[in-house]
Amino acid sequence: MYMNASPEVKYRIIRDTVTKDDNQLNINELCKTAGISRSGYYYWVNSEPTRQAKELQDRKDFELILVAFQYRGYNKGVRGICMRLLHLDPPVVMNIKKIRRLMRKFNLRCPIRKANPYRILARAKQESRIAPNVLNREFRSHGPRSILLTDITYIPRYSHHKDPFARFTYVSIIMDAFTKEVLACVCSPSLSADFVLETVSQLMEQHGDELKTNTLIHSDQGCQYTSSRFTTILNDVGLRQSMSRRGNCWDNAPQESLFGHMKDEIRVLPSDSNQNITEKVLEWIDYYNHERYQWSLAKLSPSEYYRYVTTGVYPLPGAPPEVKQEDRGFGSVSEDGFFMEPLIQIDDDNA
Repeated sequence: MYMNASPEVKYRIIRDTVTKDDNQLNINELCKTAGISRSGYYYWVNSEPTRQAKELQDRKDFELILVAFQYRGYNKGVRGICMRLLHLDPPVVMNIKKIRRLMRKFNLRCPIRKANPYRILARAKQESRIAPNVLNREFRSHGPRSILLTDITYIPRYSHHKDPFARFTYVSIIMDAFTKEVLACVCSPSLSADFVLETVSQLMEQHGDELKTNTLIHSDQGCQYTSSRFTTILNDVGLRQSMSRRGNCWDNAPQESLFGHMKDEIRVLPSDSNQNITEKVLEWIDYYNHERYQWSLAKLSPSEYYRYVTTGVYPLPGAPPEVKQEDRGFGSVSEDGFFMEPLIQIDDDNA
C-alpha cells in the first residue's frame, strides 16, 4: 500500500521509523525499500523550515480568500474572490491558480449554479401589440445606456395563503445590457402591470439624462409588456420597444443570468415577509451594482465599468485588460481620454 504513496508520505514514514528507539534499519535500506533516493530524503528533511514558512503563508492567504468569499454574506466563485481582493485597500493581487489551489487545500467550495428548468411562460393574446425583435441579441454592440433589458421574476415566500399568486414577491428590473448595471428595480406582492410602469418611471428619474435619443428597451412577450399602458409610457418617455421571440429565453440572456445569480445568493427564511424579501432584493442589487465584480467587465463592478467606459479612467492598479472585439464598436477614445459617441447606431427604420 505504501509503495504507491507519494514521496511526501514515504519521507514521513522513513523519518518516523528512524526516530524510534528500537529501530534497527538504516536510512539507506529504508530508501531502497521505499523506492526513493537518499539525497531526496535528506533534501526533504533539510527543507522543513521552508515548508513550514510556506504553510504559514498559505494559511494567511487563505484567511484573505475566506473573507473575500463571504463578503457581505454572498458566497463567491474563484473570479469573484480574485476581483474582491483587487478592490481591497491596499489591493491584494492573487493569481487565480493560487486561489484554486488554496481552496482545494482547505476544502472551500465555490457555489455551483444548477441548471434552470424550462418554464412555460404566459404569452400575450394581443398579438397586434407585440414588437419585433429589433435587438437580435446584439447586447454589447451599441455602448452604454443604448440597450436596456427588462423582465420580471419571482421569489417564493414561505406562505400558506390560499391564493397561489400571493405566495411570491415579484421583482421587475431594468438593466443596461452593455454595463450589466441595474438601473431600476421595483418589488411587488402582486403580478400587475402597475409595478412594471413604476420601474420605467424610476429609470427615468434616476438615469433619464444618461439615455440616448434612440435607446431601445427589450423585453419578452409577457402581458405586462404588450399592454397598451406600457406601450404608452414608453412612447411618452421616448424609448423604443423590442421583444424576444416567443418561447426564446436566449433573446434576453443577460437578464435571465442576472435573475439566476440573484436567486442563488439571496437567502429566504421561513419568517420572511414580502417587506423582508424586498429589503433583501434591494440590498443585493446595491451589492451587485457596486461590489459584485465581473471578469468580463474588466474585473470591475457594473457601476465602476460604466464610469470607466465613459471617462477612460481605470480604477484598479496596472493596465486595464484588453478590450474584447464586441466592445470595440461602441466608441473611441478622444485625445483627453474620454470616450466619444458610439460609432455604430441602431437603425431607426427597424423600430
